[in-house]
Amino acid sequence: MKLFLILIVAVSALFTACERPPVANNAPIDHNTMDHSKMDHSKMDSSPNAAQAPYELQFIDTMIMHHQGAVDMAQLAETRAQHEELKTLAKAIIADQQKEIAQMKKWRGEWFAGRPQAINMDFPGMRDGMKGMDTAKLDALKANDFDLEFIKQMIPHHEGAVAMAKDAVAKFPTDPAKQTPMAEAFRSFADSIVKAQETEIKQMRDWQSAWSK
Repeated sequence: MKLFLILIVAVSALFTACERPPVANNAPIDHNTMDHSKMDHSKMDSSPNAAQAPYELQFIDTMIMHHQGAVDMAQLAETRAQHEELKTLAKAIIADQQKEIAQMKKWRGEWFAGRPQAINMDFPGMRDGMKGMDTAKLDALKANDFDLEFIKQMIPHHEGAVAMAKDAVAKFPTDPAKQTPMAEAFRSFADSIVKAQETEIKQMRDWQSAWSK
């Protein structure tokens, strides 16, 4: 009888182990299937050995995650914001950053297919840009209270992206003799992020001042 019970327990344990999904350890990232909306972006940590990956790969994976945080915040504005101009900005953030995410995914597939994820939270501006994110708080607010909290969170988030992008611009040579297609693409892409998000930061600061009165 004891032997019979031991066999049952052993077989049960074996089936349980087989049904349990494997734990990914530094596995290749799949941004297409990841559910970013359920992540607590403010508590994220770097991927294992991220700093040893090529700089371009670190930039791609880190900026995708950063951009997705902005998209998650902006999607709340449609039903929460009071000011139409903020709703318009939020729609622009979603459209622009989803387009940039798609471009970065394309580069990742072309240049770094199958490589382990390389999110580097120590990139300039990354931790400062993500730590103030609180989508649960935003989701609980409406009207002008939402608008002011959105701006309060999005300005430092944008500033983090600007710092990261300026670092990328500085990493790549301007000398045409030293340029490569990858370097040229990254420099142009990062420069466009700086210009677009600095413009949006200025606009949000103006609204913050006006709507706080």
